[in-house]
Amino acid sequence: MRFGDTPIDEATGAILGHSWRSGGINFSKGRTLSVGDVAKLKAAGVSTVVAARLDPDDVHEDEAAATVAQALAGEGIEVTAPFTGRCNHFSKGSGLAVVDHERIDALNELDESVTVATLPPFARVEPRQMVATVKIIPYGAPRTAVNRAIGVAHSANQPLISVAPFKAMRTGLIQTRLPGTRDKVLDKAVGTTTKRLTSLGSTLNCERRVAHDAKAIAGALKELKAEGCDLFLIAGASAIVDRHDVVPLGIAEAGGKVHHFGMPVDPGNLLLTAELDGKPVLGLPGCAKSPKYNGFDMVLERLAAGLPVGRAEIVRMGAGGLLAEIASRPQPRDDEPSEDEGPQQAPRVAVLVLAAGRSTRMGGPNKMLADANGEPLVVHAVKAALESQAVEIVVVLGHMAEQVRAAIEAAIPGRSRLRFVTNPDFAEGLSTSVRTGIGALSSNADAAVVQLGDMPGVGAGLLNRLIAAFSPVEGRAICVPTVGGKRGNPVLWARRFFPEMVLLSGDSGAKHLIGEHADLVCEVEMAGEAAITDIDTPEALAAWRERSPA
Repeated sequence: MRFGDTPIDEATGAILGHSWRSGGINFSKGRTLSVGDVAKLKAAGVSTVVAARLDPDDVHEDEAAATVAQALAGEGIEVTAPFTGRCNHFSKGSGLAVVDHERIDALNELDESVTVATLPPFARVEPRQMVATVKIIPYGAPRTAVNRAIGVAHSANQPLISVAPFKAMRTGLIQTRLPGTRDKVLDKAVGTTTKRLTSLGSTLNCERRVAHDAKAIAGALKELKAEGCDLFLIAGASAIVDRHDVVPLGIAEAGGKVHHFGMPVDPGNLLLTAELDGKPVLGLPGCAKSPKYNGFDMVLERLAAGLPVGRAEIVRMGAGGLLAEIASRPQPRDDEPSEDEGPQQAPRVAVLVLAAGRSTRMGGPNKMLADANGEPLVVHAVKAALESQAVEIVVVLGHMAEQVRAAIEAAIPGRSRLRFVTNPDFAEGLSTSVRTGIGALSSNADAAVVQLGDMPGVGAGLLNRLIAAFSPVEGRAICVPTVGGKRGNPVLWARRFFPEMVLLSGDSGAKHLIGEHADLVCEVEMAGEAAITDIDTPEALAAWRERSPA
């Protein structure tokens, strides 16, 4: 890749190294300069620009990021579309991040242009939480570096990054008594244990309170086994201090086998692992009675995720196992709200499909119901939204509302993310549909893509690229697709603009807000002409049918 001052006559196809905002020109860094862009710069008297020019053996930053990210991703991972050389991995559900630390290090050693950052191995994740990010540092990476990164990703029989989902476990708890043991203490332990298990999607199904005696423990274990428990927890009235203490003896007498006693984690040192008829048994350390994160949680989370927790795994928990003095360590079962910002989540982006118009320029029929290569025109828009990474799709109906809804439901039955809302004022213009759609969104939506129902070429890939570009923290609060420098639709709007959007009037939509908030606008260049092609006339529909495969 060549980077630096580039003669303007050689700048077509180059990637702008720094933003250019002067003389009526507003180009962001990273923009691939088109013939028209170069003409504007020349007309403004520009003779050179700082730009990057990729060589034949270079891969554009977005393509490189997407290629590497897909190669790294395993089960439980959703990969976002690439933007500015970044591609993120988000968790599809609750579980543990499974990260191959050694291979991540090996990949990051390959070439400075390709980087991967992840959560710590076995970090607990919630749905839509970021697990990893692939970032290509310059505007392009050597193809050899990308290929070597893929080689590292495929060098073992398991992916570099995945999420092991939590699976429901039926759990039995045995608590032992000594003289002076108070029921209040045992009751509190039941509550703490129940919260721990519930947070992992499991249940505390049975409890037994017995004397601190090996035979009593053995009898209770046999009873819990008969009740079909998947996991057995034993909380002794006195902490386990030896492999031959009361709790391990009770496990052995019930027919179980002790695997390991002790762990290099504090608090949690005195944890014991065993099994009974292939089911895990844990002798709990005293800290298990506390809601604060400890060694018991580290083992319990792995069991809930279906991951092995043998001696080999436990003895490797020492690095990072000093928990006592970490004030910020998570306490997921505490009822008090945290002041921390929390883990980085995937933005909750909704799609508003506007399908309420009267189709006046179509000469009579409702264009939303017009045949577009075998399906009603509006169905293309709704399918694209459903196939995207949007969390919610709201279709705004108006003209011939019942017929349009019926056509969509016939083509796309039973979709939980899909909702309909009717705009009674549709005849007053596009703005009324935007207002109606914004008002119908869920309260937790971070942003909304306003998608026109008459743009059948807009696919899930285009929507995902807009979603990937959205980052209010980095100043990208309005994401606008462009084709050869020409702005198009759909447009993504951050939640901060919703109050202004519900005040819109007329038939112009929210375009004026783009001009008023230019500093928050991010132009997202798109391939093809889908973002600038809508269907308003019979001739436009006929032309689209000819260009598009049936």
